[in-house]
This record gives sequence, C-alpha cells and structure tokens, in this order.
Amino acid sequence: MSQQLSREFLIQLANEYGTPLYVYHAEKIKEQYDKLKGAFGKINARFYYACKALTNINVLKYVNSLGAGVDCVSIYEVKLALKAGFDPKNILYTPNCVDFQEIVAAKDLGVNINIDNISILEQFGNKFGSSYPVCIRLNPHIMAGGNFKISTGHVDSKFGISIHQMRHIERVVKSTKLKVTGVHMHTGSEIKDIGVFLEGLDVMFEITSHFPDLEFIDLGSGFKVPYQPDDPETDVNTLGQKMAVAFKNFEKETGKKLQVWFEPGKYLVSQCGYFVVKTNVVKQTPATVFAGVNSGFNHLIRPMFYEAYHHIENISNPNGPERIYTVVGNICETDTFAWDRKLHEVREGDYLVFYNAGAYGFEMSSNFNSRLKPAEVLVKDSKAHLIRKRDEFEDLLKNQIEVL
Repeated sequence: MSQQLSREFLIQLANEYGTPLYVYHAEKIKEQYDKLKGAFGKINARFYYACKALTNINVLKYVNSLGAGVDCVSIYEVKLALKAGFDPKNILYTPNCVDFQEIVAAKDLGVNINIDNISILEQFGNKFGSSYPVCIRLNPHIMAGGNFKISTGHVDSKFGISIHQMRHIERVVKSTKLKVTGVHMHTGSEIKDIGVFLEGLDVMFEITSHFPDLEFIDLGSGFKVPYQPDDPETDVNTLGQKMAVAFKNFEKETGKKLQVWFEPGKYLVSQCGYFVVKTNVVKQTPATVFAGVNSGFNHLIRPMFYEAYHHIENISNPNGPERIYTVVGNICETDTFAWDRKLHEVREGDYLVFYNAGAYGFEMSSNFNSRLKPAEVLVKDSKAHLIRKRDEFEDLLKNQIEVL
C-alpha cells in the first residue's frame, strides 16, 4: 500500500508548526527504495541517493539507515554525507566545472570520484597516477528527460566527456597511468521510456573494452514519478528484467561481472514531500480568480523554473464546490504556481498542499524579497519531528557585516 499522509494530519502539522511548511514522510522514502531494490534484484545493483534533491541531515541519516549510498555534486554535500554517517566508500562525488582543488579535497576524504572533463582528468592523472581510482562521466549524446532544462546527455550539454573523445581519454589514461574503475552516464530526469536506459547500457557495454580495471557501470537515474493522477512513471520492474538479461548476455560474451550503479534522487524523495501553504487572499479580476498564498518561488521554484506540475489540493475544504483558480505567491515577481487549476472552493485562510514537493523544493529555496525560509518536518512512525526551524528576521542579517 502506498504511503500517504492524511489531510487531517497535514492540517494538524500546519497548525502546530505554522506555514509555509515542508513535510516529509520517511516511510515513503523507504517504499521507493524498496521498489528499486526489488526491481533490480536479479542484477548486482547499488543505489546512491542523489542528495542535491534534498540534503537535510536527517533525511541523509535516514537514507543511510536504509543501506543506500549517496551521490554528491559539491564538496559540501560530501561533507554533509560524512557528517550523516555515510562511509566514504559509499559516497560518489560527481562535480561539474569545479576548481581542481575541490576534487583534491574529495580525494583526501577518500570518496569515489567521478570526473567529467578531460582537462581535470589529465590534471588528476598527472598528480595521482594509479594511486587513486576514478570513474569517468561520459556524454552518450542521447536526448532524454522531461524537458530541455533537465536533459543532460545531449550533444550541447555541459555534462560529461563526449563518447566521440574516447581516443583522447585513452591517451590521458595511458600516459598518466590512471586506474579507471567505473564509467558513468546520466541523460536527464523524468524519463518515461525505459529504452533510453537500455540504449545507454549498450553504449556503456561497448566502452567497457577500453578500461581493463572496470568494476561498475553507473547509469545515473532519471526515473520518473507521477505528478498528476493519471501520469505515467518509469516502469522499473520491466527495466530491471530487461537489464538482467542484458547483463547475463554481457557476462557470457566477455566473462566480465560488473556492478551497475544508479543515482535516484527525485525518485526517492519527491513523493515523500508535502508543501503546505495558507491562502492569504482570494482576488477576483475581470478574467481570473487568484488564490494568493503565503509563499512564492522563493520556497518552491520548480513550477516557474521548469514549468513543473504539482498537484494542489485545498485540504481545508475538500468537499467544497469545484471552481477554477490561478494559484500565485506573495513575491514581487510573476510567481504563478498554477494557471486555471480546478480546486475545491478556496477561502481566505484555507490551507493548500502541493504534492510531490520533496525534491528540489526547500533545496532550491532562497530569501528573495527578504522573505524567511520555511520550517521542515519529518514524519517517521506516525510521529512528527521538527528538522529545521523556520527562519527568523535575524537570519537575514547573519553573515552581513555593517560598516556604515
């Protein structure tokens, strides 16, 4: 049975902790993780939580307790993961366009390093040679993902080293004696077509012959979760079955037994998250009825940045007559969460909830307009835990230095 928090419980939390409020359901994270383990149970698979989706230390600790590793994209995410208790060998560091010294710092912390730039690969090889194994991120030139902004494997992407530069990679590896134990690709997010993963796997299989020390293939992630009631999601069970056959055939042909790594972020935490806001005003114009809430893109930017859909519900009046509203925020910009959305009648003071708010919600929040960041609550075993206090005015001044 799918884990979901009730309207009544969300209202209770909103009354207790105030709004806007992010709420995360721990058991939903476990449900998603168990789905992946089950789907890929016939192959030697490991899962590294892409923590850029949500880095609260309590979420990291919980994911660690499930047995997952963690995928990090900055040295500070690496340090957060270590503080949360992850073993360095269960941390994968995949930076992009960072200073070389940050990569050296990650090496000193003993984590797995994934390099996506020939210049950095050469610098690392010249400095460390074969003493520290690395993974190489490749760009397979596969167009995938929900939209262009979240597609990372196409020809114009800044991510990865082009597969057409394999000869250059080989020269660097040979001349610097680098030990390459993994190859990596990630084509984008919200991938519905499992054929994209299988196509990428074929590319990775072809490349394995170039690296004699290879131990794993990392296929990134991009598993889609449903955002609308009738939305499709990635069929991980069928994908797992097809990949099991592919790996069996690969082992038969080459004699090589490789692990496969995945980096689910949104897939693990998106559906665990609820964002609860209060309706400040209901405003009628000649063409539109606006439901203006006490939040904006300073708290949830995905609808404005990615044109992402979040299901919205009026949990204060779930049986009221349905009307059409445009849901907007209180920021001095055009911060529209949803145009012409059918909701049960919204009244001033009603609580609205945005579903699928666990990934890239709080994580991409800001103090724009000098607004305060919301609190975060983690629900585990039916008990609510405050895991981040709401900002206070003093937090806006925390790192400012008054000189005048």
